[in-house]
Amino acid sequence: MVISEYEKVKPYITKDGSLIRELMHPSVHGNKNLSLAEAIVPVGFTTFLHKHHLSEEVYYILEGKGLMRVGEEELEVKSGDAIYIPPNTLHQIKNIGDIPLRFLCCCAPAYSHEDTEVLES
Repeated sequence: MVISEYEKVKPYITKDGSLIRELMHPSVHGNKNLSLAEAIVPVGFTTFLHKHHLSEEVYYILEGKGLMRVGEEELEVKSGDAIYIPPNTLHQIKNIGDIPLRFLCCCAPAYSHEDTEVLES
C-alpha cells in the first residue's frame, strides 16, 4: 500500500502559475499511469493559458469559485464540480471568489513539465 501524507508533500509553483501539491505521482510514489495533485489559485489570480499534449485531466473543485476556460468554452465552477479537460486542449482557471480556489487535479498520463505548453504568461 502506498500512502502520501499531505503534511509531508512540499508544494511548488507549476508552469501554469498555480500552487501545486503532488499527492500521488509515479516519480515519487511508484504508481503507474496517473497523478493526483491539489492546486490552489489565490483570490483574483488566473492561471496561464496552457495545454498538455498527452495528458487528459479532471479538476474537482474542493472550495471556492472559478471561471473555467476549456477550449473556447467558459463556465463558472464551484465546490463539488468536476471538469474534464481533453489532451491538447487550451485551458485556464480564474479565481472569482473571495477565498482561495482549491481543487484536485488528476492527470493521465501523469503530469510532467515537458508535456505542458504555456501559451501566455
